[in-house]
Amino acid sequence: MDKFVEIMDTTLRDGEQTNGVSFVPHEKLMIARMLLMDLNVDRIEVASARVSDGEKDAVKSICRWARQAGMLDRVEVLGFVDGKTSLDWIADCGCKHINLLCKGSEKHCTYQLKKTLEEHVADIKRSIEYAQELGISVNLYLEDWSNGMKDSPEYVMGFVDALRESGVKRFMLPDTLGILNPSLTAAFIGQMVSRYPELHFDFHAHNDYDLATSNVLAAVAAGCKGVHTAVNGLGERAGNAPLSSVQAILNDHAHVRTNIKEENLGTVSTMVESLSGIAIPPNKPIIGESVFTQVAGVHADGDNKNNLYCNDLLPERFGRKREYALGKNSGKANILKNLEELGLELTPEQTRRVTDRIIELGDKKQLVTQEDLPYIVADVLKHGAPDDRVKLISYMVSTAYGLKPMASVKLEVNGELYEESAMGDGMYDAFVRAVRHIYRDKLQRKFPWLTNYVVSIPPGGRTDALVQTSISWTYNDKAYRTRGLDADQTEAAIKATIKMLNLIENE
Repeated sequence: MDKFVEIMDTTLRDGEQTNGVSFVPHEKLMIARMLLMDLNVDRIEVASARVSDGEKDAVKSICRWARQAGMLDRVEVLGFVDGKTSLDWIADCGCKHINLLCKGSEKHCTYQLKKTLEEHVADIKRSIEYAQELGISVNLYLEDWSNGMKDSPEYVMGFVDALRESGVKRFMLPDTLGILNPSLTAAFIGQMVSRYPELHFDFHAHNDYDLATSNVLAAVAAGCKGVHTAVNGLGERAGNAPLSSVQAILNDHAHVRTNIKEENLGTVSTMVESLSGIAIPPNKPIIGESVFTQVAGVHADGDNKNNLYCNDLLPERFGRKREYALGKNSGKANILKNLEELGLELTPEQTRRVTDRIIELGDKKQLVTQEDLPYIVADVLKHGAPDDRVKLISYMVSTAYGLKPMASVKLEVNGELYEESAMGDGMYDAFVRAVRHIYRDKLQRKFPWLTNYVVSIPPGGRTDALVQTSISWTYNDKAYRTRGLDADQTEAAIKATIKMLNLIENE
């Protein structure tokens, strides 16, 4: 891995062009810090010049922090060929790098700017000269470069010929409309690298044909020195090349070095998911919830036999761990893997009976988690529930028009009875507040932090079927995920909550 490829992440600029995504200034600062410190991305593009006062505040705060952290040279802002306006805006923010948006195809230059190549180049040179006066370095975006190479390559070469000695640090080649495939990408990048071996080229992929990551691989193989990404593949239309996938494919297939800290990809992806409101699909490579979960029993069996069903994408690389799903496709190996993690030992006959019950639940379209397993084992073996050290003796929740919902709860914890009441923003919120009062005020203990709450109908169900409530919790830096099933949403959530409290108590 002697070759090094630079990663420029544009989550905060191009990624924010995702429909419905808008980061406020403090969120931009949080993401910028994570990109530069936790992931060690080489450069970040944080905004477009002149967008709004809020955007200016965000860029100022990022540059102020980056200067103090010694990272200001890794922060960039997109600007326009508009005389001094964009450059003055960027300079006022304290930023030292402009990504100057120029026209990389004759069609864009002619029909959007209504200028000749010579006129456009003259405008660009004036911007470059002013940037040098301000002490701002310049990278050039050749907007619509891919169409330019396809339809007017003489324009593209004339553009670069005219500016190759102008002091531009990087020429950035966007597939603006996502029209390329790997063969074309390799051919077009190859032509640029061959003609201008002394220049630094970045490749900026869009995912309209779901080929962004493949095109990045082709660009790097053809000699590109830098690539652009976005966390979770955010971006306009179908988005940009996802940072997590690009990192994995460059490491494993292109065999090139980057500075990315792979083990933090999951954490940063989850944070961006939360702040953007754009959910990560469960099957999204590297970062999806399900991508390190083995479902088929034969796969779990193979993992026990010299890791027959593992590839180089080991979950530990990305701060994850292998999981084994429980459902109708589960075999004995899946069950044994989960029992082993829980420290439960069963006889072969008991394992068979538990497997049959899980398959039965799977046939009914119910999801079974590892946290459910002790309860299923206890039920199958006729031992009752596991030793419930936390028991819900009684509760009452009520709501009325114009009043906040109220809950009264009686719990038995390790044989002692406790009772509390509370109001909340909803019936379940009132219940949790009452239980939290018991834990904090009477037991003098921390209460788990609720991190995610999802209500759904079990797959294949109908609107009048059972409600499935899935809740994620954090307690002492450990994550718990429990589910409850009931015809009533609040009751299902309460069941999941009591299940979680027993898991913690039994530990």
